Amino acid sequence: MAPPAVSFVVPARNEADYLEATLSSIDAQRGDVDHEVVVADGGSTDGTVDVAREHGAEVVSEGGHSIAAGRNAGAAAADGEWLAFVDADTTLTPEYLTTMLAFVEREDLVGASSRCRMTGPYRAKAMEWTINHVFPRLAAPVLPGFNTFVRRDAFERVGGFPDVPNEDTAFSRRLGRDAPTAYCPEVLVESSGRRISELGLTGTLLHYLWLDWGRLRASRGTDQR
Repeated sequence: MAPPAVSFVVPARNEADYLEATLSSIDAQRGDVDHEVVVADGGSTDGTVDVAREHGAEVVSEGGHSIAAGRNAGAAAADGEWLAFVDADTTLTPEYLTTMLAFVEREDLVGASSRCRMTGPYRAKAMEWTINHVFPRLAAPVLPGFNTFVRRDAFERVGGFPDVPNEDTAFSRRLGRDAPTAYCPEVLVESSGRRISELGLTGTLLHYLWLDWGRLRASRGTDQR
């Protein structure tokens, strides 16, 4: 049997309440693109694994070391030429798969993300605006971990997601130096603003600033060359 064109990789740890909607949105993808779903379970103690199996997803055990480890474990178990990393609290429109695949192939890209809508409190819109209007304009666009579409050979060439704070930013920089990446303007995903709800906007921005400082320190001598 030929491998699927795309593998959806969903890291999850105790995400049963959100995962149902995420996997249902993947099930509802339109078009004839052959794809599979791999859920990387980080040692869940709720019904996460049951939900994944009810949707026919392959489940791999990661152990809960980190979100980067979960994404990398899912990618290692996947067979697709393209990897679509989607978090367990993110839902996709039915045209996501066909539109993203057509976009990266038409633009000759190794990776891409797209516009997003953040749910939750109004202050989540500031984060949404940053993702939609700032990240795409960077020389090497930041591809949020909850919505990253990347060619497998490029993913492997840069070593996957580094196990450092703010791993998606570090991964995006490495990938962007390897080959072109961009944002697809025709696709919208919806992701939970629960971290913003828990910390507040100022707390969330400080949280990510701290993570990025930790990533920069961890990657000094590598990413700064």
